[in-house]
Amino acid sequence: MSKSSTQNVNVLLIDDHALFREGMALLFEAEPGFTMVARCSSGAEAIDILRTRHVDIVLLDLDLGHEKGSDVLDTLLALKFEGKILVVTAKVDEKDVPDLIRKGIAGILMKHSPPTILLQGIRDVMDGKVWFDQSLLQRALSYQEEEATVANTELTDRDKKVLSLVFEGLSNKEIASRIQSSESAVKRSLRQLFQKTGVRTRSQLVRVALEHHQNEI
Repeated sequence: MSKSSTQNVNVLLIDDHALFREGMALLFEAEPGFTMVARCSSGAEAIDILRTRHVDIVLLDLDLGHEKGSDVLDTLLALKFEGKILVVTAKVDEKDVPDLIRKGIAGILMKHSPPTILLQGIRDVMDGKVWFDQSLLQRALSYQEEEATVANTELTDRDKKVLSLVFEGLSNKEIASRIQSSESAVKRSLRQLFQKTGVRTRSQLVRVALEHHQNEI
């Protein structure tokens, strides 16, 4: 179960830029409902923290200078980290987006985004939504179109509509409002999508949309 945004959120930052780490520490210090558990410059430091402290969400840079953020992500997965992972980075190759989602990240947010967007992104992720920079998703979508991946899964029109709204990062309640249905009906639709696509999370559904249904959403 995800922690509600009304509760305190324990944040772990992994970024190799000292100025960015300090700036983020000041941001969270001034924002009620967030606690910066630690700010680390490497995966090794982060793993030591995770062994002894409770962390709800990891903010992970993909470029850590001496190591790749994707390698740190693999380590977190191997350790069965149960919290959320939000990539906060300056640059990401669109062709890598599906693989990052496949590994279980809850979203990607660009460093040039305003602090208010970052805070809202964390809140939404903790409430079970996904949060992806929309321009990045569009570039990833274009890349997948060029690759011409073919889907084997047959989706109904309703499946495709719900999938497109998940792709936009909407909550179940917001999806229900868009399609003029009940929230319980949306939950049933999502369960069917999970079964049809063989995935378990909303972020993985975004990856399915990118890889297989880019022409239908």
